[in-house]
Amino acid sequence: MAGVEVVNVFTCKNAGGNPCPVVMDAAGLDPAAMQEVARQHGHESGFILPAEDDTHDFRFRFFVPNHEMEMCAHATVGALWVLAKHGRLPASPVRIATASGSVAGFVFAAESGTVSVEITQPAGRAVPLSPDQAGNVLAALGVGRENLADLPLHNAVTSRVKTLVPMRDPERLHALVADPVAVEAVCRRIGSTGLYPYAIVDGEARVFEARQFPRSSGYPEDAATGIAAAALAFGLLHDRTIAANDRPIRVYQGRAMGSLSEITVRLGFAGDRAIGCLLGGAVAPMTDLARAVAKVGR
Repeated sequence: MAGVEVVNVFTCKNAGGNPCPVVMDAAGLDPAAMQEVARQHGHESGFILPAEDDTHDFRFRFFVPNHEMEMCAHATVGALWVLAKHGRLPASPVRIATASGSVAGFVFAAESGTVSVEITQPAGRAVPLSPDQAGNVLAALGVGRENLADLPLHNAVTSRVKTLVPMRDPERLHALVADPVAVEAVCRRIGSTGLYPYAIVDGEARVFEARQFPRSSGYPEDAATGIAAAALAFGLLHDRTIAANDRPIRVYQGRAMGSLSEITVRLGFAGDRAIGCLLGGAVAPMTDLARAVAKVGR
């Protein structure tokens, strides 16, 4: 399996994050071979291909073990980091073609050598679930309404639809035990690609915790889901849980999996109208993280 580089994306203090295999020169791979990379690694995988027109610098494709995805934020961030590492980036912003549309990437190198990455996402929208839909979602998560905050359940979307479930507190969030079969069934019924229960940690500081139970990816839970965090930001704006400004929103995910991730979202406005967001986080090579984990273990 030549050319696969595994990085961890949306790390928190150089640990945690979501592992992401990246193939930098994927032009020779057909879709079956790309899916096989994802299947062998057991994670969302990103594939970098030459652009097909003059309006883009690259074309990215994304696979999970079970299928191809239109867009994967953490694989996009990880792929940009790998390109930067190998000196393959053009001038910023980087113009990327994906199956869900064009994405711009911004890569910044600090004097310390640390590289930070942000990508654009379009303006999101949020649609409340019906009472029956909400009841089915809660059944899949194995909780009653007494465990919820006084906020609606939404289907929210920037690039992919995620179902936002407002938990009363982080403790109830991390105690969830979802039924993968029921999650897939309810997601298909309501047109969602994953359930994204979340809890407010500090509303004033715009800090949240979340978990992602995907519809049908080949694994039961994600340690970091950038597309869901972007959808959450627009759901929070819709509910007026956050004010309409560009202060960073921080979403921590993966704590229940023992792999804490940190995702940052900054909403963009034209006047008082939200027109999109920047989604970003830190990336670390898998080898560095393995050494950090080993050191902690000792």
